Amino acid sequence: MAFVMVLSWSRQIFLRFFLDARMENFLRGHLGAFEAWSGVPRVLLYDNLKSAVLERQGDAIRFHPTLLAFAGHYRFEPRPVAVARGNEKGRVERAIRYVRDAFFAARTFTDLADLNMQAQAWCVGQAADRPCPEDGALSVRAAFTAEQPRLLALPANPYPSDEVLAVQAGKTPYVRFDLNDYSIPHTHVRRSLTVRANPLRVRVLDGGAVVADHPRSYDRKAQIEEPTHVKALVAHKRQARHHRGTNHLAKAAPASLDLLARAAERGANLGTIAAALLRLLDRYGAAELQAGILAALAGGVPHPNAVRLALERRREERHDAPPVAICLPPHVKQKDVPVQPHRLDAYDELAENKNDELSEDTNDDPT
Repeated sequence: MAFVMVLSWSRQIFLRFFLDARMENFLRGHLGAFEAWSGVPRVLLYDNLKSAVLERQGDAIRFHPTLLAFAGHYRFEPRPVAVARGNEKGRVERAIRYVRDAFFAARTFTDLADLNMQAQAWCVGQAADRPCPEDGALSVRAAFTAEQPRLLALPANPYPSDEVLAVQAGKTPYVRFDLNDYSIPHTHVRRSLTVRANPLRVRVLDGGAVVADHPRSYDRKAQIEEPTHVKALVAHKRQARHHRGTNHLAKAAPASLDLLARAAERGANLGTIAAALLRLLDRYGAAELQAGILAALAGGVPHPNAVRLALERRREERHDAPPVAICLPPHVKQKDVPVQPHRLDAYDELAENKNDELSEDTNDDPT
């Protein structure tokens, strides 16, 4: 979308390009023009576009509420041109034709930022050097110098033009905005968050706190990740797996907690020890593992190798065959999943109702 604003007397042009015609970009075009001119025109004429005029019945006009709020902030009067009155917008129409013929024709550019840089240089260069239609003795640049002091002063705070969207984070630590996924901390999944975006950055807020800040992507179906978010998630998953393994060991063999505590005093890797004990649990069972851990602790060696040697000695003393770990496929393991039985009261009620109906049919039989 090309946004063009032209001053009525000096014919100073402001030109900027956007990827779409959203209301936020429409307002950003205004902001760019006001900043470039260091002032605000007192009256802005609009064609009857939907970003400005929502409905019109004769002289009754319903403006877009966002535009009215914007105009109130900068204290200018929005005024739509009359329908089918091309003479009221001739200055803008001629400016657009001039932009098309003098700037855009046969121009090359690498991206949107490059195009806008060229447009800015053209506005303050070639377009400003042309003769002013209101006074041929002046250039547009000189006429604008005389017109600029008559513009309204800019307010202290610019009008917020960020795109704001309420989003719901799901199970994965990402939020979707503008067809792309942006990472968030894993601590903020399953929450209602707010996305605020400008042309360069996308921020994710939880209330008033910024939890993620990303460069904006204009691709589709892209994942924009912050490395610290990914590292924190990986560390959280590893810790969760360690806690699940430790809890399983504590239930099967309570002495494992004592062994892990003594191993920690020696600076051992608790994750490796817990994984080794879980393998021994699968191979020997809970009772044997408890006995093996107690034997290792009694020998003063809190290490899985000492537990394994104790289990092997116990097996040899009993003249048992070496245990073999059996790896069952998932569908076989699922057969052992406990199933919550359903109450059968409803079936009993259905059966009683059916018997009552049969009894009534029998009593009504004339034979």
